[in-house]
Amino acid sequence: MILSRLAARPLLLVAGLFLALALPWMIYPPVALDIACWALFAAALDLLLGFTGLLSFGHAAFWGGAAYVSSLIALHTGLPFPVAVLGGAVFAAALALPIGYLSVRLRGIYFAMVTLAFAQMVYFVVNQWRDLTGGENGLQGVPRELLGLDLSDSFVFYYAGLPLVLIGFVAVWRIVRSPFGRVLVSIRDNPARAQALGYPVQRYKLLAFVLSAGLSGLAGGLFAIGHGFASLETVYWTTSGQAVMMVVLGGIGTLWGGAIGAALVVELNDYLVTAGFEGIGIVTGTIFVLVVLVFRRGIWGTARHLLEARSGGNRPGEPTHGDTPDGTPARSRGVGSPA
Repeated sequence: MILSRLAARPLLLVAGLFLALALPWMIYPPVALDIACWALFAAALDLLLGFTGLLSFGHAAFWGGAAYVSSLIALHTGLPFPVAVLGGAVFAAALALPIGYLSVRLRGIYFAMVTLAFAQMVYFVVNQWRDLTGGENGLQGVPRELLGLDLSDSFVFYYAGLPLVLIGFVAVWRIVRSPFGRVLVSIRDNPARAQALGYPVQRYKLLAFVLSAGLSGLAGGLFAIGHGFASLETVYWTTSGQAVMMVVLGGIGTLWGGAIGAALVVELNDYLVTAGFEGIGIVTGTIFVLVVLVFRRGIWGTARHLLEARSGGNRPGEPTHGDTPDGTPARSRGVGSPA
């Protein structure tokens, strides 16, 4: 059983990489880029929600803040777009430091509401600072510079920006599989026990918050450069809600489920917009409710659970699968066993 799982993981990774490379051949390239960026955003949010137990409705501040900063760097410096995107990610991480310091001391709905309040403050600043951000008009005509290459074609730019998305996914994967990630899951499951064992819980939460924000900023900066503009919509609170919906649809704590949720939501929105349908929220909301009712673990989480049940489950004495990336929950291992 363990050998089959170990063999399946490389196959799934190869299949995922192949799908990422083939995506702009199957659908409209700008939509493919949207899926890639939103998938990374969902994975970054899942790092906080699924593996740390913190529901944030304020991640639009980091996605949108990085979008504006990356656009400003590209507009006023002429630096290659990867540098601009990384600059936006650094800004998002720096912005998350004071916000996280004041927020991680709270739990549950209080944490969610405080992050939402901070995000709305960022939205207000971006809207009012018209000389820098363009106000309601946003920033337009953002260039895509990279060593003199012509990246005006969306198909070409997808492959130029894909390495940044893959680096982001590798970073998330490495974080959740590290001893640090094990401690985060332990804090999610039993913060009092983690604190009693000597782990600085607030510090771990803050670091997870900053890492999640930085990776969200990486996705947001690439999204803005890819579309050539940054708008107020990127910092509005509904952007955070959409990312949360993607994570729930794919499966909280599954990491890769966010990519499935992102593909479903983005492709559905594009189809409805192309068809001229105006009640997009009604359709997406209905599908969200149905998926949550039918797939209690999300799409990817439910599929994984059914495959494990069909294959006979775990060996006698082996812990059951949970929400950690390799399927072994911290409750089974104990807080003090991060390996």
